[in-house]
Amino acid sequence: QVQLMESGGGLAQPGGSLRLACATVGYVFRINDMAWYRHAPGKERELLASISRTGRTKYADSVKGRFTISRDNTRNMAYLEMKSLKPEETAVYYCNADIIGSGYSRDDSWGRGTQVTISS
Repeated sequence: QVQLMESGGGLAQPGGSLRLACATVGYVFRINDMAWYRHAPGKERELLASISRTGRTKYADSVKGRFTISRDNTRNMAYLEMKSLKPEETAVYYCNADIIGSGYSRDDSWGRGTQVTISS
């Protein structure tokens, strides 16, 4: 089973920027849609952005214009560029991908998450 690993989280100041990366570990035949979510304490998990294999993107209204999702199909990676960050965006950020792996098995894969803390 292919694993996803997020990186790039950490502490940023309000108004600051962070760039998250999502890497795959294991054999990948093809990755369809990829997405980023976040989950803050006491709140529902929130879909932030998604990107198709062909690069079509969708964004939640809460991040539109500030976050940019991208992917590198040759490296099987996804990225989330985040700007103008707000304290209320402190959360664990997760990568999600629809992956076809060995034996053409299909998995809805999740990473373990990376903590993003926005504070002065």
